[in-house]
Amino acid sequence: MIRLLHTADWHLGATLQGWSREAEHRAALAQLVAIAKQRAVDAIIVAGDIFDSLNPSADAQRLLYDTLRDLRAACPHARIALVAGNHDPAARLEAPRALFEMADVVSIGAFARRDGAFDVRAHLSPIRDANGRVGAYVLALPYPRAADLPVGCEGAVGAVREAYREAVDSARREIGRGETGMPPLVVTGHLHVAGGLESEGSERRILVGGEHAVPPDVFSPDIAYVALGHLHRPQSVGRETIRYSGSLIPMSKTEIDYAHGVSIVDIDDSGAVAVEHAPFSRAVRHLRASASGALSLAELEPALQALDLDDSAQMENWPFVHLAIRVDGPAVGLKAEVDAICEQFPLRLVSMTVERPQAQAPAPTPLRLSERRPADLFREAFEQTHGVAPSDGHLDCFERLLQEA
Repeated sequence: MIRLLHTADWHLGATLQGWSREAEHRAALAQLVAIAKQRAVDAIIVAGDIFDSLNPSADAQRLLYDTLRDLRAACPHARIALVAGNHDPAARLEAPRALFEMADVVSIGAFARRDGAFDVRAHLSPIRDANGRVGAYVLALPYPRAADLPVGCEGAVGAVREAYREAVDSARREIGRGETGMPPLVVTGHLHVAGGLESEGSERRILVGGEHAVPPDVFSPDIAYVALGHLHRPQSVGRETIRYSGSLIPMSKTEIDYAHGVSIVDIDDSGAVAVEHAPFSRAVRHLRASASGALSLAELEPALQALDLDDSAQMENWPFVHLAIRVDGPAVGLKAEVDAICEQFPLRLVSMTVERPQAQAPAPTPLRLSERRPADLFREAFEQTHGVAPSDGHLDCFERLLQEA
């Protein structure tokens, strides 16, 4: 049996309204390393968006390298595979390849081609168990940028489908050269797969040509497991073995209720796959000041007092708070008043929405039939029945009939 740890969407270097997320990231990654060691995994797959920007800070890069060091110490024989997502600097992930190879880490930033064909050897590597036996292969494919896609296909989805077909066929041929029994194939992808639930405000639509989602059947049924990145909610799409592990931490207020963590994937000798989600505990809380909805300004301070905040906590551990404030009149100076109240508490206000009562339009004054012109009634009835306005000929005919009546 081979056991994988699938993770994605670390977004190292991300901030929330200017606040650093490093304390959250370090706590989540420490849990990831601990789970990898406890579950004795044979591979760790990071399916893209390792960084939050194309120009990650030195601190973000250091956190990646620290985590790779800790993973290698925790799981000495495990295959570690990183692929670039749409947020990642592809070239920067590939630049330290020689050093990564010394630590037995595979890092793929772009689709590799040789003599015009997909270079499968740059992407395919074995996954071995603790005894050194090859139990599966991983085909590490990054986010497919426009330059990675084959030309002459029908749309962006067609190009992605062809790119995956070519890559998987090449992998099957390569595996078949030196192995009997065709070990299971694990494939990565940083894509939006149709049917996956998005997180509002967190995820970009990432394909080209006006298309943003590929159907699950892009991944052929003989692939044992598809390790996806991009969507932040842990979920399977299409079938149980096509899966998003989800992000490490909440990236927006829409993700507060997600069970962030990693996916543990067991593939037995027969090729059967079992998937388990291993959730994290949160080092920093993300709170809504009121679960019941918007608060008036007078209700805000009592609501914050009810959050059971820790006055002795370090600022980096203060919870992130999201507010919805209800106002009935002008909101001049509202933000300053809210800030003044929040400053009394050990919290970090990161979003505030203002809600106003819906103004109800006055009900239309009913008209009596005697107050309506017959021609107007005819026109309305004709449009409702036929979907077009009556012509001058129809109106003339109606007027003649009206006069005869």
